[in-house]
Amino acid sequence: MAEADELVVVDGGSSDYTIEVAQRRRAKLLCAATGRGHQLSAGADAAEGDWLLFLHSDTLLAPGWRESVERHIAAEPRTAACFRFGLDSSAWQARWIERGVAARVRLLGLPYGDQGLLISRALYDEVGGYRPLPLFEDVDLVRRLGRKRIRPLGADAVTSARRWEEDGWLGRSARNLFLLGLYGLGVPPERIASLYR
Repeated sequence: MAEADELVVVDGGSSDYTIEVAQRRRAKLLCAATGRGHQLSAGADAAEGDWLLFLHSDTLLAPGWRESVERHIAAEPRTAACFRFGLDSSAWQARWIERGVAARVRLLGLPYGDQGLLISRALYDEVGGYRPLPLFEDVDLVRRLGRKRIRPLGADAVTSARRWEEDGWLGRSARNLFLLGLYGLGVPPERIASLYR
């Protein structure tokens, strides 16, 4: 996998090997309050580039990602972009979920954070960046961007299927939709986060 120009890792109090891996990769390592909104915002504040690429820790970019990013930056400097969603499982249920995500992005213009988000610093600042939400920080930012300012990239972001395998393919997906529905109805993200855990 090609390297990023700058790598910022924001740890929210993990008890795994995050810090050791970040040090091995020579990443800029930060600690932030627990919650992806806090962590993503802190990472953006610490990054020095004109373009930002946000990626969850359980997601890897497939070969060809850098070329896809460079093409987008050259052709679409005023829009953000997301990768195609993939799961690191050979189960047929994983393909079904991937197709569902592709349809959601195509029809609703609603990618989630596990698809990565490529955005210029100027556009990120213009829309107000990530808010310090414990959950749905990605949906919040994408809504402020609007579907016309997000493009799909021609490369995959492959996410760990562990949670689906542990919770059940249908159960995990149904729960995610239920929580998104609560968010859409205006239930505070802090309340939803307690159900998510």
